[in-house]
Amino acid sequence: MGSIILGRRTLLVASAGLAAVATGRGTAAQGAPVRIGELNSYSRMAAFCIPYRNAMQMAAEQINAAGGVMGGRRLEFIFRDDGATPGDAVRVAEELLTRENVAFIVGTFLSNVGLAVADFANQRKRLFFATEPLSDAITMTQGNRYTWRLRPSTFMQTRMLVEAARGRTQRRWAIVAPNYEYGQSAAANFKRLIGSAIPGAEVIAEQYPALGRVDAGATVGALAQARPDAIFNVLFGPDLTAFVREGNTRGLFERRFVLSLLTGEPEYMIPLGDETPEGWVVTGYPWDKVEGATHRAFVEAYRARFNDTPRKGSLLGYVTVQVLANMLTRANSLDNEVFLDTLRDLRTETVVGNVTMRGIDQQGTMGTWVGETTQRNGQGFMRNARYADGADYMFPEEEVRAARRA
Repeated sequence: MGSIILGRRTLLVASAGLAAVATGRGTAAQGAPVRIGELNSYSRMAAFCIPYRNAMQMAAEQINAAGGVMGGRRLEFIFRDDGATPGDAVRVAEELLTRENVAFIVGTFLSNVGLAVADFANQRKRLFFATEPLSDAITMTQGNRYTWRLRPSTFMQTRMLVEAARGRTQRRWAIVAPNYEYGQSAAANFKRLIGSAIPGAEVIAEQYPALGRVDAGATVGALAQARPDAIFNVLFGPDLTAFVREGNTRGLFERRFVLSLLTGEPEYMIPLGDETPEGWVVTGYPWDKVEGATHRAFVEAYRARFNDTPRKGSLLGYVTVQVLANMLTRANSLDNEVFLDTLRDLRTETVVGNVTMRGIDQQGTMGTWVGETTQRNGQGFMRNARYADGADYMFPEEEVRAARRA
């Protein structure tokens, strides 16, 4: 397995783990803290969200030790569970703004929850920095001036996978995806894009099990009956584990090419263990193969602090704080309109290289890794992985303008 080399130098100092962004200070931060409200599905999606929170806390502590933000103010995150439902999330967001008096809100995991909080932020005219939800609608058809998103969207990650399938000969495809906004959007993106990579490709079967309640036997049986040449999988978490186990048992994946969103993320790879399928092309995070001094410093600090290896959530939480700290210091204000002006085309040097918050759709250019699944000694991992820069996979600007005008 070769090492993965990031395509850009970062400006952060490896020995510091996370240098104070734009402060140049080395003493403990002073003054009233900048309070940020963070809401997420910590109970229902713990495998991703707990490592994410851990890394956010670690990054905030490092920034505070290095001098804080806005000339010496401490970062303070107020974490709340969003109940993994739109109604609970909006209630929690309101409480964070009114009772906790936070400057703005951050987070959410599920796409339907993220969309609800984005609408709430627009109504309240307060910044919402969406970190994890992948819904294209957040920055496209339902985009609003107060909502920004960091993680590469469903369209971006699907496009990365489809590009990896270019030149393949499999034309008969089946789709399996969770039956909510993220899964439906991923399926629509795949149908839109696959023909450009494989001329003549068609979708001959589709399965949309309920999120968290997949009937793996019925789903695998239906896909096998359709006899596709290849499969596009969007399931994640326990649904993915159940699907892979049943698919392995019934031989669904034998001699079939598989593209699979998110499967290479440690949150979902670790539970697969020795059931990890061979040769799926996936998006993910091969944390132990990423080169670069600042990324290595992040990994070492995380392992020392939590006695565990970082997950994709860990990386996302850390980069989130890097971007927000940069925004706050450059804004030097807690006015929401100043936040929005500062975020527009803001460049931040992070542990994955430059991340720019593109102004036209308020989508970050943070990328992810594309590679193949394999296993060794009962553990799954990614091989032949490369970092796909999000800037290369975003919606065309003319499409963004049309969607956000509609």
